[in-house]
Amino acid sequence: MAISEYVANLRRHVGKDLLMLPSACAVVVDDSGRVLLGCRADTGKWALPAGAIDPGEQPADAAVREVYEETGVRIAVERLAGVMLREVAYPHGDLCQYLTVWFRCRATGGHAVVNDEESSAVAWYSLEDLPNLDAVDRFRIDTALDDDAPTWFAAPGRTYDWLPARF
Repeated sequence: MAISEYVANLRRHVGKDLLMLPSACAVVVDDSGRVLLGCRADTGKWALPAGAIDPGEQPADAAVREVYEETGVRIAVERLAGVMLREVAYPHGDLCQYLTVWFRCRATGGHAVVNDEESSAVAWYSLEDLPNLDAVDRFRIDTALDDDAPTWFAAPGRTYDWLPARF
């Protein structure tokens, strides 16, 4: 997986120990109401386009950049859908907590293609035909596409069964 020079430098200092990183995720919808997904090259699982926010980069700009880098699709950010902390233990041993903001976005141009080494496939899916997604991505889609839903955040002091447990 591609890793920014910023994160690579942090890893040189902390090794595989826990890093807390800001990240952005996009729920991208086309004119037919389909959702854009990528099949991750590292895990073989389908997921929403997402990635780390670079130093000095605004979260919405990061979402726009990540979607284009991973899928070749140009987007417009429509609204903030949610924010959460999620822990990830990578197969090679790196530990991360991502503070992720996700946005509802609409496609404005480009073509859905594998555009970097992070994805092995990219495709549009109708909501009725979504591939097997993890509970967090499914939740992000549901909250982003619910026009009446407020921006989601974890309620103070509450735990959620569908969020991965602490390391």
